Amino acid sequence: MVLGKVKSLTISFDCLNDSNVPVYSSGDTVSGRVNLEVTGEIRVKSLKIHARGHAKVRWTESRNAGSNTAYTQNYTEEVEYFNHKDILIGHERDDDNSEEGFNTIHSGRHEYAFSFELPQTPLATSFEGRHGSVRYWVKAELHRPWLLPVKLKKEFTVFEHIDINTPSLLSPQAGTKEKTLCCWFCTSGPISLSAKIERKGYTPGESIQIFAEIENCSSRMVVPKAAIYQTQAFYAKGKMKEVKQLVANLRGESLSSGKTETWNGKLLKIPPVSPSILDCSIIRVEYSLMVYVDIPGAMDLFLNLPLVIGTIPLHPFGSRTSSVSSQCSMNMNWLGLSLPERPEAPPSYAEVVTEEQRRNNLAPVSACDDFERALQGPLFAYIQEFRFLPPPLYSEIDPNPDQSSEDRPSCPSR
Repeated sequence: MVLGKVKSLTISFDCLNDSNVPVYSSGDTVSGRVNLEVTGEIRVKSLKIHARGHAKVRWTESRNAGSNTAYTQNYTEEVEYFNHKDILIGHERDDDNSEEGFNTIHSGRHEYAFSFELPQTPLATSFEGRHGSVRYWVKAELHRPWLLPVKLKKEFTVFEHIDINTPSLLSPQAGTKEKTLCCWFCTSGPISLSAKIERKGYTPGESIQIFAEIENCSSRMVVPKAAIYQTQAFYAKGKMKEVKQLVANLRGESLSSGKTETWNGKLLKIPPVSPSILDCSIIRVEYSLMVYVDIPGAMDLFLNLPLVIGTIPLHPFGSRTSSVSSQCSMNMNWLGLSLPERPEAPPSYAEVVTEEQRRNNLAPVSACDDFERALQGPLFAYIQEFRFLPPPLYSEIDPNPDQSSEDRPSCPSR
């Protein structure tokens, strides 16, 4: 008997979206198939899957222990989010020489379904950083007697959703800073910077509207700029390793002495970046918008405004709750809303009820004899007349006060 061969072993996921990219979040069910293609017949001990999600950091630092002694210190830490194992064919056996319990797979293509549920607890978003990563994967292992196992690993993406339609992420961010340049005993005028943005939360692909005012009262030529930075922080053994990367930037016009530049919603687009990671104990990914003034020959004047990059974009009316507070705090008068000094009087009676309508509605009402006799009393005539009498003239002064101001008792002192 000629033993067959394994031609291919692949893993495919049942995608939950239209882009055919396996993306999941906490609580979702991950399902898919292990595809096995063989030529001829093969005997299989087991076909297993192993699914795992974990965050891991690792970096090294060189240290000196003396004048001629140096060593390398390793820093590693790991957090496991889930660990799932399942057997699709066969069962666990330690004796490869036993002929019992083997499964025969015939030539052709075969599919074996699998599924497991991600934990309901928050999961860290998939991430690849310089000193650490957050990874989720499924591994398939095909075990055959007297042969090395065939293994395959395939990763999938997990997003821990961040909804930017929350009050804290819809709140505006603003700040002001000033710097005075000194050269020996001479002091020039200050350079001032004020900047604000509409909200704290954004999603990739959005553009940030920057409102800023830069005033240069110094004797130097300065350049206003803005940039989005990503900060990766890794934690292990009580130590932290931080990496800062430029994501996007823009440059304003050069300002000579005594000049002022105003940005009325200057746009800075957010490129495709990883969402913020705020709930992982060993990896943290944060973003900030830095609006700064490039000063040659001196330290730059900069203003940091925190950002959160989310996964759920702004709803069409998502910022309605915070719109009033946002507009007032940012001093944005583009709405042009104001209350009238005096309330407007209501329409006159003649504009609402014509004389012809009043006469027609005062005509006798035909009904049965008993009911008609009841309606001939004074009460019905009063009701009919009252319904179409004009209202009293509009006035802000009460024409029938309860009592005069002199007779009215005063409030007791508290």
